[in-house]
Amino acid sequence: MKPLAIRAMTVLSAMGLGAGATFDALDRRRGGLTPCAFEGIATGWTGRVAGVETHALPPSLARYDCRNNRLADMALRADGFAATVAKARARLGADRIGVIVGTSTSGVGALEGAYLTRGPDGGALPAAFDYVHTHDLSSLASYVSEALALTGPAMTVSAACASSARCFADAAHFIETGVCDAVIVGGADSLCRMTLRGFASLSLVSDQKCRPCDAERDGISVGEAAGFMLLEPARMGETGLAVLGCGNSSDAHHMSSPHPEALGAVLAMRAALEDAGIGPEAIDYINLHGTGTRANDAMEDRAVATVFGAAVPCGGTKGWTGHTMGSSGILEAVIAAVCLEHGLIPGCLGVDRVDPAFTARIVTENESRPVRHVLSNSFGFGGINCSLILGRLP
Repeated sequence: MKPLAIRAMTVLSAMGLGAGATFDALDRRRGGLTPCAFEGIATGWTGRVAGVETHALPPSLARYDCRNNRLADMALRADGFAATVAKARARLGADRIGVIVGTSTSGVGALEGAYLTRGPDGGALPAAFDYVHTHDLSSLASYVSEALALTGPAMTVSAACASSARCFADAAHFIETGVCDAVIVGGADSLCRMTLRGFASLSLVSDQKCRPCDAERDGISVGEAAGFMLLEPARMGETGLAVLGCGNSSDAHHMSSPHPEALGAVLAMRAALEDAGIGPEAIDYINLHGTGTRANDAMEDRAVATVFGAAVPCGGTKGWTGHTMGSSGILEAVIAAVCLEHGLIPGCLGVDRVDPAFTARIVTENESRPVRHVLSNSFGFGGINCSLILGRLP
C-alpha cells in the first residue's frame, strides 16, 4: 500500500483521555485496571473509563445516546481531533472524507437496559428505545459522521477483536480507488453485561489484573476504549507518522480458539511486511495482541518467533487497559504511534516471570530508544487476524 499519513489521532481508555495521558501512563507504568463493579457484576478487573455515565452528547444527536457513542464522543473531542477534521472538511469537501469504524457489540448495553424494563412475562420493549441509533452496528459510523459533519461513505466493521484494525485496510482501498480523499478510521467498544458475563462463562476472565505473557497468566481483563485517526495519502517528501502496511488473514480454525500452529497470525504479519515493503529486521517493536489467556499468548509467541525469531522486542499493553475488544486495534495503533513519537518500548505490565516456553523476545520493563517501525497485532474470534505497521515517513 502507499503510505497513509496520520493527520490527527485521538484516544480514550482506562489510561486516560488523549494521547498525552496515554503516553504518561505507559511511561510511568501506571495501569488503569480496577476491580469490576459494573451493573452488579463483580468478576475480575476491568479497564473502565471514568466519566462515561455523566457525559452528554450534543442535544442535536441525543437520539444516539448509549455508552458506546458516549465513548466515541469523548474521544472525538480530545487531542484537537475534531478541529483538524473540520480543516480537512473545508479543504477537501464533506463528501470526500470517509468514515470506517469498528466495534464488536456496538450499543448492546442500551438494548440490555431496554430488556430490563420488561416485566417477568416479557412484553414489548419501551417505545423510547431507538434500536437503529443506539444498538445497530451502523450506529457508530453514523454518529461519527454526523458529529463531524461529514457526508462521505460511512461503514462499520464488526470482525470481533480485530474490528478497528481491519478498518485500516478498507481505508486504504477507499483512498486508492478514489472513493475518498481522506478517511477517518477507528472504533469504540464499551463495557456491557453480555461481554462481561460471556467471557466469564467461557472461563476466560482472570480474578487478577491480566498479565500477558506471564508464566502464571490465567485470563483477560475486559476493558473499553475509543479512538480515531484521520488518514490521507502521504505527500512526496513529507515527514511524520504514517500507516505503512496492513496484513489480514482468516484461518477459520475455531469459533473462539486460535490456530495451534498460528498459521493465520503468521500470514497476517508477513502480509503486513510485504504491504509495507520492508523486512522483519526493520521492525523495532511489536505490540502484541497479548490478551493474557494461556492459549492466545502461546499462539502469538509461536507466530512472532516464526516470523521474527528472538530479535525484536515485544510487549503487550492490555495490562494497562484490559482487552477492549473491537476497539483494541485502534487503541493499540495509537499506542504504536505514541511509541514512535516518544521513542518508547513499553514492557508488559505486571509480569513476574515470562513464560519459559516462549521463544520471542518479551520485554517486561520500558526501554527508551529510537523507534522507526512498529508492528501491532489484533486477533479475533473466528480466526480473524490483522497486523498493522506504523512508521516514520522518510
